[in-house]
Amino acid sequence: MSDSVINPAGGDAMKTPLIGLTAEQLRDVAVAAGAKPFAGKQIAKWIYERRATSIDAMTDLSLAVRERLKESYTVGRREPIGKAVSTDGTVKYLFAGVKGRDIEAVYIPDRDRATLCVSSQAGCRMGCKFCMTGRYGLQGNLTAGDVINQVLSVDGSEELTNIVFMGMGEPLDNIDAVMTAIEILTASWGLAWSPKRITVSSIGRLKELARLLRETKVHIAISLHVPFSDERRRLMPVEAAYPITDVVALLRQEDWSHQRRLSFEYIMWRDVNDSLRYAAALAKLIGGMECRVNLIRFHAIPDSDLRPASRPTMEAFRDYLSARGITTTIRASRGEDIMAACGMLAGGADKPESADTAPLS
Repeated sequence: MSDSVINPAGGDAMKTPLIGLTAEQLRDVAVAAGAKPFAGKQIAKWIYERRATSIDAMTDLSLAVRERLKESYTVGRREPIGKAVSTDGTVKYLFAGVKGRDIEAVYIPDRDRATLCVSSQAGCRMGCKFCMTGRYGLQGNLTAGDVINQVLSVDGSEELTNIVFMGMGEPLDNIDAVMTAIEILTASWGLAWSPKRITVSSIGRLKELARLLRETKVHIAISLHVPFSDERRRLMPVEAAYPITDVVALLRQEDWSHQRRLSFEYIMWRDVNDSLRYAAALAKLIGGMECRVNLIRFHAIPDSDLRPASRPTMEAFRDYLSARGITTTIRASRGEDIMAACGMLAGGADKPESADTAPLS
């Protein structure tokens, strides 16, 4: 609880946000303010269930406790600083981020589902050649509070049915904050969601992926895209540190027959990874696993030579995998007209001069 932020409501001091703190941390906050330990769960209920935006609203705390809390803390909720609405109903929200790099969250309505794609970092250091976010390097990690703020602050927040960690950043590169956010999303004192409503997408940092598998029951989506190591490395430099064969080997140790779902994300580029040679290699790599493959049309980004595969080519690729017992779907594109589709999030700022592109460890 050492991180402090300027009160976004315009306070006159540096205050620590309560949003993003766990029940245990909030218990310590309550005791330090002169309340009984159970007041920590009262504060949690106000922040996460009742969605209070001020400490004054927490009327089951004594006035004296509220005043002491306000000396050092703020709820920490921040409204979006902008939004764009797609013709297909997708909404992209812009939130204040880190070091001048704002972050984006994307709301995707689809019949009886309302999904929010949340960011976990401002920028990203994975360096994938097909992703706008990766062009800007990593400006900083978001806190658990920053993640939960996205969930609580979008329009229609209470109607959300699913959360996907597929926005800006590599979730497992910010594992502690992401794990705390998942705890808040699923705990009885938090938002009390089933972990089956949450998906974490990753390139597969091995140590962190093992922890995610061990400590949560959320669904897992792995960014695969190319089944051949040398070719994958050219598009995804992380292949050198986390070979996809090692990632798949780790995933094979998990029981995927129930409780959680495993999917592999596969963006298709014309004349790059869209032939049946790649489908055969992919089938060999993941064959026998209880999983699905999501084929994704590439969304062209500026100054890239990559082009989307044709629809017939994607259908042939899908049919090849399906015939070999691998559940395969072609994901519908959403929000492309507002730069909200897969790989297009950039945070609405010019490229910074000091992006972190340090080697992975």
